[in-house]
Amino acid sequence: MQNKSLIGKTLAMAILPLAMSSAWAQEAPKLTAEEMEQGKLIYFERCAGCHGVLRKGATGKNLEPAWSKTMPDGTKMEGGTLKLGTDRLEKIIAYGTEGGMVNYDDILTPQEINLMARYIQVEPPIPPEFSLKDMKDSWKLLVPVDQRPTKQMNKINLKNVFAVTLRDAGKLALIDGDTHQIWKILDTGYAVHISRLSASGRYVYTVGRDGLTTIIDMWFEEPTTVATIRLGSDARSVDTSKFKGYEDKYLIGGTYWPPQYSIMDGETLEPYKIVSTRGQTVDGDYHPEPRVASIVSSHIKPEWVVNVKETGMILLVDYTDINNLKTTTINSAKFLHDGGWDMSKRYFLVAANASNKVAAVDTKDGKLAALVDTAKIPHPGRGANFVHPQFGPVWATGHLGDDVVSLISTAHDDKKFAKFKEHNWKVVQELKMPGAGNLFVKTHPKSKNLWADAPMNPEREIAESVYVYDLTDLSKEPKRLDVAKDSGLPESKAIRRATHPEYNEAGDEVWISLWGGKTDQSAIVIYDDKTLQLKKVITSPEMVTPTGKFNVYNTQFDIY
Repeated sequence: MQNKSLIGKTLAMAILPLAMSSAWAQEAPKLTAEEMEQGKLIYFERCAGCHGVLRKGATGKNLEPAWSKTMPDGTKMEGGTLKLGTDRLEKIIAYGTEGGMVNYDDILTPQEINLMARYIQVEPPIPPEFSLKDMKDSWKLLVPVDQRPTKQMNKINLKNVFAVTLRDAGKLALIDGDTHQIWKILDTGYAVHISRLSASGRYVYTVGRDGLTTIIDMWFEEPTTVATIRLGSDARSVDTSKFKGYEDKYLIGGTYWPPQYSIMDGETLEPYKIVSTRGQTVDGDYHPEPRVASIVSSHIKPEWVVNVKETGMILLVDYTDINNLKTTTINSAKFLHDGGWDMSKRYFLVAANASNKVAAVDTKDGKLAALVDTAKIPHPGRGANFVHPQFGPVWATGHLGDDVVSLISTAHDDKKFAKFKEHNWKVVQELKMPGAGNLFVKTHPKSKNLWADAPMNPEREIAESVYVYDLTDLSKEPKRLDVAKDSGLPESKAIRRATHPEYNEAGDEVWISLWGGKTDQSAIVIYDDKTLQLKKVITSPEMVTPTGKFNVYNTQFDIY
């Protein structure tokens, strides 16, 4: 078989903007009603997150049948999926690219790949809007607050519980981090993107790609879903109010479609308010689909940081009076995605990934601290914080589109770090990775290691491994851990992607998701952080497509 990396590089050139005449080579393929429905479903499940419902692109390329734009020098550029044609699109979908697109030849059938190549050449269907009434109609209060326990009814160490997304199964596994036993598996929305913790650490909040948000109460003898609500057609992020006096009073949820955020009761999910994010980009152009990407709760103010992907706007939403909502709007760069707090938790750093920048927000002063140029398509997850011996406090991000981990010097109010001020908001070092396709980097205050994955790399060997850097000597090559081999599971047709390193509460274990095919048994593989030796493999027939996993304590207090 040909080298997928080489194929990916070749095909990546095919989707670069092309200068061309406005006459298209072919008409859009004809799809039956049944094919359109199947195409819509596959696109939603596999493609919309990166390319957008309207296919205008963000992390991924623009997939409109035809597009045009005028460059700064006046040159008119035109392109689109119609120009590429079915054969070329099939190859791109099948083999992926090193720009971060995964190969789908081991996920979709040849027939499905052909369908998707044709589907993205027709005009994208526009999903319906979702109103406050729609939210109220979907709301289910399964267990009222006064019927919930007044104290913890089990003996589980909740601080060390892991919430593990079972993506394609539409389930969440809660795993006891002390015993490594699966505590309970609960139904959730499809492809839960994120789990967040209440200020108390009692409730787990999940949000899925189908817009379903849940509250799971861990004080019951067994974890129990106590409320659900649907936020829209495609949702991505939630967080509670965490500032003193407002602990868990409100929950905010952000959606990809419709482009808006919603405010709910933090304990019941009763919907209170919807705020649209449609509007102008930082370039002054109107965008019909500015999706809400990441949301985090400030530690120093009663505010949420809301990142609007396509516009490049960062919103600081004051939740002290939701009826008279006060919002600070900060211009940064387009295509905002994931991010995390710096070590001081004053600054929030978020990747404007397709702009190849990281924006740093000063949440104390309510303004942009810096826009930092990085390598291609930064994708930090929450990032990773540590003190560099030469550059002081740094925050790390990996990249979907480049083979490096970038270390960005961050400002700090502690006088002992004043000598590093000249380096602030610069990429001070790039750590070499074996290839592009990183999704997450992670460390811990008690650790001397930095962990990085590469699940979106098209090469099996790279995608099935994680890489560990020694923070005491960053000149050394990272150590490769073959997670797929260590799992003991048989090799499958699908690449088993090793992803999302997560520390336990004590900071001495690292848990890795081994993400196999949607029908394959997968696993959580646990390593000793100090020795890098295999410690435990957690698997079962129900352990299907595990992706993100969130340790209660570390997520509750933003430790990374």
